[in-house]
Amino acid sequence: MPAPYTGGCLCGTIRYEFNAEPATVYTCHCTECQKVSASAFGISVRVMAEDFQITKGEPATFDTIADSGRVKTGLFCATCGTRFGGGVGGPGVVLRDGSLDDPNWFEPVAHIWTRSAQAWYPFNDGLPKFEKAPEDPAALNALWDAHVSGGN
Repeated sequence: MPAPYTGGCLCGTIRYEFNAEPATVYTCHCTECQKVSASAFGISVRVMAEDFQITKGEPATFDTIADSGRVKTGLFCATCGTRFGGGVGGPGVVLRDGSLDDPNWFEPVAHIWTRSAQAWYPFNDGLPKFEKAPEDPAALNALWDAHVSGGN
């Protein structure tokens, strides 16, 4: 499906859209994603900030310290608590795949922060694994570019 892509929170108070393909999509096994998703990992869809907009509602924010040591600002709905994104204020916004209207639009191209992955997770999908986040974020973008061009 071509852009725009849409999503929002569980109760519908917050709606958003982005008007271009993502920069990358990956599975993150950091401890924060485990907490935020209440699961073993989170699937992140990174989009460029200029392509993203809130179309309904006003999200609340919450700052955390990531495993990398940097401060991350999360976006969530103050009504239902759904955390749908983060990374505001930078060149990109990281959205939670599960907050998309169709989480099947995109599939991950890598696993990051595998050093904190659950011991039982099998990693049998053949995707590249990074012990932490790649030093150069462009590495994940390159994997995405190869994927969408049919090289993956």
